[in-house]
Amino acid sequence: MDNEDECTYGGEGGQTSADTSQSKSLVSASRFKRSRTSDMWDYFTLEDENDGKIAYCKKCLKPYPILPTTGTSNLIRHHRKCSMGLDVGRKTTKIDHKVVREKFSRVIIRHDLPFLCVEYEELRDFISYMNPDYKCYTRNTAAADVVKTWEKEKQILKSELERIPSRICLTSDCWTSLGGDGYIVLTAHYVDTRWILNSKILSFSDMLPPHTGDALASKIHECLKEWGIEKKVFTLTLDNATANNSMQEVLIDRLKLDNNLMCKGEFFHVRCCAHVLNRIVQNGLDVISDALSKIRETVKYVKGSTSRRLALAECVEGKGEVLLSLDVQTRWNSTYLMLHKALKYQRALNRFKIVDKNYKNCPSSEEWKRAKTIHEILMPFYKITNLMSGRSYSTSNLYFGHVWKIQCLLEMRLKFDKYWKEYSVILAMRAVLDPRMKFKLLKRCYDELDPTTSQEKIDFLETKITELFGEYRKAFPVTPVDLFDLDDVPEVEEGKSALDMYLEDPKLEMKNHPNLNVLQYWKENRLRFGALAYMAMDVLSIPITSVASESSFSIGSHVLNKYRSRLLPTNVQALLCTRSWLYGFVSDEEGMIQFYFSYSSTVM
Repeated sequence: MDNEDECTYGGEGGQTSADTSQSKSLVSASRFKRSRTSDMWDYFTLEDENDGKIAYCKKCLKPYPILPTTGTSNLIRHHRKCSMGLDVGRKTTKIDHKVVREKFSRVIIRHDLPFLCVEYEELRDFISYMNPDYKCYTRNTAAADVVKTWEKEKQILKSELERIPSRICLTSDCWTSLGGDGYIVLTAHYVDTRWILNSKILSFSDMLPPHTGDALASKIHECLKEWGIEKKVFTLTLDNATANNSMQEVLIDRLKLDNNLMCKGEFFHVRCCAHVLNRIVQNGLDVISDALSKIRETVKYVKGSTSRRLALAECVEGKGEVLLSLDVQTRWNSTYLMLHKALKYQRALNRFKIVDKNYKNCPSSEEWKRAKTIHEILMPFYKITNLMSGRSYSTSNLYFGHVWKIQCLLEMRLKFDKYWKEYSVILAMRAVLDPRMKFKLLKRCYDELDPTTSQEKIDFLETKITELFGEYRKAFPVTPVDLFDLDDVPEVEEGKSALDMYLEDPKLEMKNHPNLNVLQYWKENRLRFGALAYMAMDVLSIPITSVASESSFSIGSHVLNKYRSRLLPTNVQALLCTRSWLYGFVSDEEGMIQFYFSYSSTVM
């Protein structure tokens, strides 16, 4: 039967046994060529040699004969156990695990990730796929890495603070986490060797009760000594908490023991202007509490229904979209914005009252009138508080002009007089050290406010600025020769100090220099004015609000949230301080600034 089949196949088909064999070889070769779509050919090279086709491993160069009738199973087996490293296609190299951990610690710091993230199964799988050489580690190791990064960056910042010629201004505040733990933050503000203003959190440490003045002073003094800057402190800006008043007195006494303060600490304590403004604003809002309540209910009523929103839109002249906003009652800026928007739709809301008989909360004409008056009063507060809250630029030279504007506008004089009956001398000096202002602007402002005491205040300020300049002349008896060439130092007029020369120079016109960088001005004129330039460097770095310290609480609330409230104090400090040093808080600026519009700050 077999032979018969073979004869029939060979004879009638015109094909011999040899032909059949050749045909099968051609078919197999054709299949071989088509089969090279296997992924294994990414890891092997195919060469034609005398003995036939040979596949060479790209990693170890081991040869494998390839026959038309064989598959790639042997290649797959070799690839899995090849000892020469990783997939060539990925071009991965040996990794330094120390560097990997250090870099990932920065990821945790910047993005508020929990330490547990290093144990996420899918993350480990992803990294292992990218590099099988990766060694997994635990959350405890991740926490230790963050602390190491903090310690490393702390030494870098310490070295910078040692090098700067300027003194250091401070802000401080206290905060209570969701878990009820108390923290105290201390932030340094200084001008670096490039004459750029910096704000860096020095400490965000736990603060156990009691939060008395003595306890707070001890904590801050301990931090200053740890950083080695107790002899370089210039001012401390605080809010108006009762404990802060006694704290700054105790701290002054401790720093004066080693003669570490300028003018024996006379200018050390600076009140937070934003908190003072907040207290004044509260009085104004109380005047229109009924109108605010009705506006608040109006916004809720209109936003509670699509049909009501459309009905109100029909009442708007021009048929535009209605953009009412509801306030957060603990943030007066949001109340101001709610009032601002409601006043734009006053006529539309009066029409809406006729259209919708269920609308019962439209303010009366008298309430609208009072709301408009308070809105006009609050507008400069809103703009000035936004300006005061700046951290990347010097603001204290703007202090005097804005405080003067507020006093001219305010009807709430009793509250104003309580806090600003006497202008802050050190902050008035900042106006003098602005070449667009000097004493001329101050004299005009004092004359308009109270002509009978104007000259007395100017004379007092001149005395104090001369005393402070005398301290700086002792600290900078000659211009630091390592900063520039002695040939470039200009001659000083005989018998005149740098302060005299500066005050005698014509002031710059505000209209010609509306956006003058005052620090840059002093940098460019430091050769001429010497010690006065370094005095300006320090005075212009004084923060007029505790914004920078309070802003850390916004980040703190992300780090210490309800899902992550049991972090060790050391880890909290490492996370927050290092983030401040490496990245700042730019991405959270909008969230932070809300702190400075709050009706009241977090109590200690």
